[in-house]
Amino acid sequence: MIEVNINCDLGEGTSNEASIMPYIQSCNIACGGHVGNRNTIAEAIQIALKNDVAIGAHPSYPDVENFGRVSMSISNEDLVNTIQKQMKLFDEVLSEYDATLHHIKPHGALYNDIAKDDKLAIVFLSAIADYKNRAAIYVPFGSVVAKKALEEGFTIYYEAFADRAYNDDLSLVSRKLPNSLITDKNQVLEQIMHIKNKEAVISINNKAIPMEAATFCVHSDTENAIEIVEFLYKNFQTANIG
Repeated sequence: MIEVNINCDLGEGTSNEASIMPYIQSCNIACGGHVGNRNTIAEAIQIALKNDVAIGAHPSYPDVENFGRVSMSISNEDLVNTIQKQMKLFDEVLSEYDATLHHIKPHGALYNDIAKDDKLAIVFLSAIADYKNRAAIYVPFGSVVAKKALEEGFTIYYEAFADRAYNDDLSLVSRKLPNSLITDKNQVLEQIMHIKNKEAVISINNKAIPMEAATFCVHSDTENAIEIVEFLYKNFQTANIG
């Protein structure tokens, strides 16, 4: 079996952390931007420690109403301030449990926006500059933020989405469109296998688009997320990164 690192966005109100953590290798915990608070962060960190799961912070636009999944018009200063506020809270809770920050993965629309916007990517990286020597960043393959992060000396890991469909430009198919989500566990497995073995993803238009990934994300709010991660766990050898 090939080695695969599976990550999951957690602490997002799905209350399935305890069921998911045994089957993943790294997690991205919401830290108050789109959802989450000190208590939910603490709970997720404790479950991650119990299951030896690498802990990541999952900062986002300050947008609870839209769950951070809509692009925001926000000043550079305000974006830096909100990201640093979220990271400060996360860091405080980490310290309470003597836990280590493994990585930072931006959430939702922020993740997608910094993948293609040079200026926004630089602003985001400036907001997390203090963590450059402490944690890696999970970023999309071929993205602007990946390029800028490497230029500025960050450690990066390319991430692919196991349960999302891709467009030909490696952007994610909009959740508003049919077939944007992949919920069939065998199709999820097939997508991961193709990326790992062929270094390419099959797009929504059935084209093989070059892609590399060190870690694969399954969203905790995908309806059968627990079933999917358990299935993947049984079909792959687990791989830790970093």
